[in-house]
Amino acid sequence: MTDLEQRIRERAHRIWLDEGRPEGKAEAHWELARMAIAFEDAKPHMRKPVTTETVEPVEALVNQGEFPTLTDQGEQHLPGELARE
Repeated sequence: MTDLEQRIRERAHRIWLDEGRPEGKAEAHWELARMAIAFEDAKPHMRKPVTTETVEPVEALVNQGEFPTLTDQGEQHLPGELARE
């Protein structure tokens, strides 16, 4: 058994214990454990810092003024309201 298989087995066992030792869920616990270990192993690669100096700003932050706010909603009219005014 490889180190990876052993880690998955131990994690699946912990999941099984945490769920109260249910019967017939071994495959589901194994799959959850496999995914959890894969995410753990991938974390260092997912959090790589940006190393270039020409970083583009996040568009939502740059264009905040273009999005409606809660105060803008008071100016809205429902269909048919203009005819009553």
